[in-house]
Formats: sequence, C-alpha cells, structure tokens
Amino acid sequence: MKKEFERSKLLWQNPETRRKIYFGAFIALVIAGIYHATAFGSFPEQGDHYGFWSVMPPLVAIVLAFWTREVVSALFIGVCLGGVIAGDLNVVQVYLIPSIGTESFALILLVYLWALGGLIGIWTRTGGAERFAVWASDLMVRGPRSAKFFTWMMGLIFHQGGTISTVLTGATVRPVADKHKVSHEELAYMVDSTASPAATLIPFNVWPIYVSGLVIGTLAIFETPQDGINFFFASLPYNFYAIFAILITLGFALEVLPWVPGKKMRKAVERSRTTGLLDRKGSTPMAADELVQSKVPDSYHPGLIDFFGPIGALLGVAIIPYAYTFFILGSDEPLLLIAEAFVLAVLAGIFIAIAKGMPLQIAINGFIDGCKGVTIGAIILALAVTLKEVADAVGTAAYVVEMIGDLVIPSLLPGVLMILCMIIAFSTGTSWGTYAVVFPIAVPLAWAVVPDVFFLQLSFAAVIGGSVMGDQCSPISDTTILSSLSTGCDLMDHVTTQLPLALTAGFFAAILYALLVVTLV
Repeated sequence: MKKEFERSKLLWQNPETRRKIYFGAFIALVIAGIYHATAFGSFPEQGDHYGFWSVMPPLVAIVLAFWTREVVSALFIGVCLGGVIAGDLNVVQVYLIPSIGTESFALILLVYLWALGGLIGIWTRTGGAERFAVWASDLMVRGPRSAKFFTWMMGLIFHQGGTISTVLTGATVRPVADKHKVSHEELAYMVDSTASPAATLIPFNVWPIYVSGLVIGTLAIFETPQDGINFFFASLPYNFYAIFAILITLGFALEVLPWVPGKKMRKAVERSRTTGLLDRKGSTPMAADELVQSKVPDSYHPGLIDFFGPIGALLGVAIIPYAYTFFILGSDEPLLLIAEAFVLAVLAGIFIAIAKGMPLQIAINGFIDGCKGVTIGAIILALAVTLKEVADAVGTAAYVVEMIGDLVIPSLLPGVLMILCMIIAFSTGTSWGTYAVVFPIAVPLAWAVVPDVFFLQLSFAAVIGGSVMGDQCSPISDTTILSSLSTGCDLMDHVTTQLPLALTAGFFAAILYALLVVTLV
C-alpha cells in the first residue's frame, strides 16, 4: 500500500501528468455543460447571474494559469467556458471581436504595447536607456539595494495610475536594476506594488473623479462630483492596504524586512545575486530579445538626451496639461493626454536619433523590433480583456456579491468588503470594474449598518484597497501583465512571487480594520 501511495505521489508530482489530468477534468466539465445546455435549453439564470457557474470562467482560467504556468491557453479556455455557460458558443463573434475592437483596448494597444515596445526598441539603437543606467548608477545606485530603492521612488513619482505607472516605472528602472543583478521577479513586484497602491494614496489623477461618479446619489452626502472627490481624499488615511503595500515594498527595497514572505521570491533574490541570472531557468519572460539586445551603431554616440528627451516629452505632455487644468483652472474634467504623450515620446526618440546622425531606417527598425517584442503581451492582454467581458456576461461579480453579502457580520463589514473586493478583482482582473459593481451597494449598506461618517470612511477605503489588492495579484489583470512586460519577467513567476507579499499587506490591513471597527461599534 505504501509503495502504491509513493508511486501515485510521484506520478501526481509530474507536471505533464497534472496537466493531462486537469485538462481532462476541464473537458469533462465542458461536456457536462454542453449536455446540460442542450438537454435543458440553457443554464438556469438566477437574476443577474448563473449561480455557481458564474465564477467558473475566471476560476478555471486562473487555476489553469497557476497549474500549467501557461497563460494564453488558460485564458482562452476560460473564454470558451464562459461562452458555453452563457449559451454563446461563437465566442469569436460574441466576445473576442467586440472586446478587442473597443476604443479602450485600442488605446491600450497603442499606448502600453506599441508605444512602450517601440520606445524601448528605439533605445536599443540609441543606447539611451543604457546611458541613463550608467548615469543613475554613478549618481545614487551602488548595488541591488539602492537599485530597488530607486525603483520604489520612481513608482511613487510615476503615480498617475496602475497601467501608466507600470509602463513608466518599468521602462525607466529596468536598465539600472539589470545592471545591478536585481532579479526580474523582484523588479516586477516593486513596479506592480507601487503602481495602483501609489495611485490611490497620491490621487492627483483620474481615480477620485472616476470613483466620485460611482457614489453620486448613493447617499444624501454625495450630491455632486466634488462631494465624492472630497470624500475620497478624506478617506486616504484609512486605505490601509495601499499604505501597507507601499511600506512593505519600501522595506523589501531596503532589505530590512525581518522575513521575506514567499519561498520563490527568496530563491529569486539568491539566484540573481549569486549567479547573475535575472530570470528562472525555463521561464518565459514577457519581453522578447528585441527589447533587451543593444544594437547601437558604431558611429552613434549615446547621450542622456536619448533617454530624457523621450521621457521628458512623455511626462511633460501627460502631467503639465493635467496639473494646469486641475489645480489652476479647477476643472472637474482635467485634460489628460496619455495617448498623445506616448506617441510624442516615440517621435521624440526618433527625431533626436536622426538629429544626432542616425539613419532613419535604423531608427525605424528599432521601433519595429520593439513592437515585435511585445507581441506576446498583446495576445495575453487581448484574451484578458475578453475574459472580463465574459465575466460580465455570466454575472461573476453579481454572484460573488450576493453569495458573500448574506454572510456579513455588521461589525466586520470593512474587512469583509476588502476581502470581497479582492476576490472580485482577482477573478475579473480589474479594480475599476470592481468599484463599479461594489460601490453602489457598499456605500448605502455601510451607512445602514452604522450611520457614522468614520465607519463609512473605513468601508469606503476598504473597497478602494481591496479592489487594488485583487487586481494587483490577478494573472489576468492588465497591470500585472504590463508589470511583467515592462520588466521582462515571466508572468506567472511575477504572480507567484508577488502574492505572498501582497497577502501580507492585506492581512495587516484586515486586522487594522477589525481593531478600529471594534472600538467604534
């Protein structure tokens, strides 16, 4: 019996065996679903969702991604399963084409993939990023610790939003971090953990405006957009997840944490310091060779202008009009020129290279190579966006809210809201989508439980932080994907090494919510 058990254990530990077993289980699930839909007409709807079936598409995709470490097929399987549940078997026409044909996805494709990849590709020809790495190293970076602290600072500086922050920070700090043997797992975690958390703590961006639009009319105290914005700022001290995430990331950067949660992260740190390998053997980094191989012509002399010219154009166009219209003119809809800023950054990089004597064809070839390098990111992001649409169609968020809402203990409401939002955001890969689902329910619920402004601020901040936490940890989130892409990290390596650190921040946040509510209630 013992020998049989050991044989079974060894068999189960074989990755190929696990993949076959799990894929077979999924096929059986789909066959059962098709049979059910065929025999009974469709899956039984329960209001805005399909019961437990509503969580299956994102759940299967996430579990498969963790299990097989292969994201593309996992996402596609999740999309197909959602089509079966919703009764729309032609997932290409119903979900895929509408999802990737939207203006929002076009903006992501243009800005965060082509412009980012193109800019990095141009730097492989001009040497601008390498020149900046040398300059930054001479100025303040002396080793892995100072390189990580530099990353932490850049994450706070580039705090305009989750996706924007990951792109800007990752593109800026990667040359420095690579030079000082900071593993890509460490780098991706730092970039991701100082993106959305920083955006919610330093909210001089579109986040307060978006959230205020969701809470208007939910209570009498939210009559105008400015009421929601003011409440957002007033609740900042209680966004405990974001605060702990930033502090833990700082401690991780300075290497002063008494214990680094996660065996895989500790192995990544040891590997990069002792062997110089920035990625795990057998990993599949999100950035292709086109983004990391330097091909500076012999006749070209790299300078700081090759780096600061494009970055200056990007930041100047993105931040100055926004700051002027928001702080000077007091506009409720400040001017945010993100797409224009990234395109001008690419053009600035090309024009500077040409002005310094580089042939146009070489500069364009760099841009094209950079775009090639982010192809895998474009595919994964397209499937992730499609899966979000599938989750909306089958009512994933509505089911989770209804299922957990019945179990809420009033005195634990802020902590429960944080966990609920974390689950929804992790399942759907979006914090903003979670806000749209939860805020209209959470705000009046919190006020009905305890009609106190302080309790409402705790609940409000818990929704903000929990959604960011789930989004940050999810392998189908655009910020998670772009953090991996901009730092050249394997996506699932980033997810599995980041998760213990993020959960630690979430644990401390939940404990603090419970302690404060006990004193109030």
